[in-house]
Amino acid sequence: MIKILRQLHRIWFLFWIIFFFALFYPFYYLTSRNERYYGILNFFRKANSFLCSFFSGVFFAYHYEEKLDRNQTYIYCANHSSNLDIMIFCIMGHGKYHFMGKDELLNNPVLGIFFKTIDISVNRDSKISAFRAFKKAGENLEKGMSLVIFPEGKIDDHYPPKLGEFKNGPFRLAIDKNIPLVPVSLSNVWQINWDDGAKYGSKPGICDIYVHKPINTATMTTDDSDKLKEQVYQLIDSKLV
Repeated sequence: MIKILRQLHRIWFLFWIIFFFALFYPFYYLTSRNERYYGILNFFRKANSFLCSFFSGVFFAYHYEEKLDRNQTYIYCANHSSNLDIMIFCIMGHGKYHFMGKDELLNNPVLGIFFKTIDISVNRDSKISAFRAFKKAGENLEKGMSLVIFPEGKIDDHYPPKLGEFKNGPFRLAIDKNIPLVPVSLSNVWQINWDDGAKYGSKPGICDIYVHKPINTATMTTDDSDKLKEQVYQLIDSKLV
């Protein structure tokens, strides 16, 4: 019975995702045509995400170790276990921010419009693709666009999820561009909706998000990237359930 209810909730959640995406699509199309409107585009992404979560009974509790500066450009690094993770950062984000994600999202019926414009797609198995993606991300950071990235690179097939090995890219980028890095622990999100929800469904509930204190990278060199990666890994892992 519980499995049936979770699958019904997943269908209910998908309905609202499709409904509000269709409702907001004209605004997405217009604001994605020019970089100057990316802040407005993100405003609509925030509103869209909030409405979907509200009508689905899925809520997000953000716990900040330190208040973040709205005018500061950050690199947000988080664990990745659910499709809800993008929605979480759309609600959390301010102004001009963008995501980096797998290139399969270019063909996603909902996310495709973003990964063809504001967001960055990357083929994790291609060094050339990764180089181009991080080069573009660096250029965007210099323009004041914060970056949201999941350093595991994918949602692992293991259930319950375990924190996977981190890629080096975001940590080298943070040091190279002198951008503060914010570790974020998406604590129990997988319990609400793991991966895309196809296998175990989803359910209403509260997702706990722990936003750790920003790490200043201004005094670091590229030799410190492995140390920074390990530091971020330990911080994120410390709040996972």
